[in-house]
Amino acid sequence: MDQSVFERDPSDPAHKDVNPFLKLALELGPLMVFFFANSRGEWLVEHLPFLANIGGPIFIATALFMVATAVALGASWLLLRTLPIMPLVSGIVVFVFGALTLWLHNETFIKIKPTIINTLFGLILLGGLFFGKSLLGYVFDSAFRLNAEGWRKLTLRWGIFFLFLAVLNEVIWRSFSTDFWVAFKVWGTMPLTLIFTFAQMPLVMKYSLDQPAAEKAGNKGK
Repeated sequence: MDQSVFERDPSDPAHKDVNPFLKLALELGPLMVFFFANSRGEWLVEHLPFLANIGGPIFIATALFMVATAVALGASWLLLRTLPIMPLVSGIVVFVFGALTLWLHNETFIKIKPTIINTLFGLILLGGLFFGKSLLGYVFDSAFRLNAEGWRKLTLRWGIFFLFLAVLNEVIWRSFSTDFWVAFKVWGTMPLTLIFTFAQMPLVMKYSLDQPAAEKAGNKGK
């Protein structure tokens, strides 16, 4: 497949900047669909009776999650003419484990999906560092610019955080009900991720490439 189909390396001159809010909507939209479908499964069946053939709320949510993921990837291609690497990997895992969930009618497969994805992302980020490559730039390059040391440190922290989320998901789904797990996936994991993201801002500001430029412009104005 043509390499241009995939999101280019941030250092590539042909790399396209993406509006952070658009990127956030495309990546979090399917998750919100999943939460809504699980919490309003009975309401959906009342208005769309054919969904009853799929099963209970968690199975309906899984099916709609797969559809929403496909729509998000399709929208990314139509709007940007590229496929973002990490959402694409996540989407593949969603399709595989979602299909297993629906086929075997076993919700365990969709529950371990975050464990697989977070472990995979954590190992990819840490593995990239081992080979001297800071892969986190693919995710955050549209939001800010860092020097090599900044990307290295930020990638290390995110790699460890992804592994933490994988362990946390295992604890939650094995210890609590399905509804609690779904709610925590949205209202627990997302706030934790936001808190962790904001906690990295001092590092981002310290190693930002925009900062020296701003200082330089300020000095010229004096």
